[in-house]
Amino acid sequence: MDFSNTDDAIIRRIHAMNNRINEIKRSNLYFYNQPVSELKGGARVLVNGREMGMYASYSYLGLVGHPKINAAAKDAIDRFGSGTHGVRTLAGSLTLHRELEECIAQFKNAEASITFSSGYVTNLTVVSTLVGRNDYVISDKLNHASIVDGCLMSGAKFLRFNHNDMEALENRLNQVPSGSCKLVITDAVFSMDGDLINFPKIVELCKKYEAWLMVDEAHSVGVLGKNGRGIEEHFGMEDAIDIKMGTLSKTIPSVGGYVAGKRDLIEFLRHSSRAYIFSAALPPAQAGAAKAAFQVILDEPWRVEKLRQNATHFISGLKKRGFDTMQTETAIVPILCGTDEAAFAMTGEAQRDGIFVLPVVSPAVPQGLSRLRATVTAAHETSEIEKAMDIIEMGGKKLGLI
Repeated sequence: MDFSNTDDAIIRRIHAMNNRINEIKRSNLYFYNQPVSELKGGARVLVNGREMGMYASYSYLGLVGHPKINAAAKDAIDRFGSGTHGVRTLAGSLTLHRELEECIAQFKNAEASITFSSGYVTNLTVVSTLVGRNDYVISDKLNHASIVDGCLMSGAKFLRFNHNDMEALENRLNQVPSGSCKLVITDAVFSMDGDLINFPKIVELCKKYEAWLMVDEAHSVGVLGKNGRGIEEHFGMEDAIDIKMGTLSKTIPSVGGYVAGKRDLIEFLRHSSRAYIFSAALPPAQAGAAKAAFQVILDEPWRVEKLRQNATHFISGLKKRGFDTMQTETAIVPILCGTDEAAFAMTGEAQRDGIFVLPVVSPAVPQGLSRLRATVTAAHETSEIEKAMDIIEMGGKKLGLI
């Protein structure tokens, strides 16, 4: 392909993105895809040869490198090898995969579960398998991209409602013709803002209008609920979700995604989902690690409580220093900067002084709402959080953000 051909639409898109990247790099403000050579106990990381405090991790309970989880991964390799020999439907399903799915179902208080190769693929395939033309799928406007892509790929009539606006959701439900299939889908914890869906109300509306409810718990398992079981436990509402989706790559230090629910639902997905039928299974080490991680969460409940304390301390401390952390209630803590340029500059100040945190800019978030997207984990000590906040405060004052 001749990349000098400016009449080609694909080439124009490539040039536009690469020009933006190169401009940021020339300003020494490109912070993405940095090489991490070592993780040091969950709270610290070695980046470009520098040891820094880690405030960009999804390992909310600090389980990366946990000895029991590492041992389970090694044992799985010893038993089954490093990879799979095909798709589970035709080449056979390892006993380890079934054990993992039984473990997930028990953890999520469900009859059964099914695993997929990633969280993104899970949302994509589950939504597009369950609904199609003439059905309706209704989605919060701030849902994860994987949910949006699944809704679009399904071919169903795609309706969105303003973020966490239950009146707007009810208006959407009222727009669906009588007798039509309705699927309402939402994040439990929103990945850019850290806030929670109005869970009791969304459950009430789904029951009132006889709609299916699917909840993405990527950022709520291990974070919400006394035992880290997620949003149902947090609100004391058992079996309120029809389709319980989650990942195995955040609190659970592995890779993959899952859905838990009624046995009939899971059997349908196992025999109808293209991502299950035509994709290789999780590698044994990842399945073994994930299974062990669910047990560690239950065996070490102090981690959930410490995470909650650390998140509260971080949010309140940043607010006292004058930062806008939006509506967060969780370990995801946005530090509002406003412009893309301010977010990049704040990242530079923080990383220069040893805090590894990353910016989120447009179009990932609306213009004017660019931010640092900081996270805390159960691995952080109070003194480390205080130091991080002091460094962020110095950067904010230097740049005139506070």
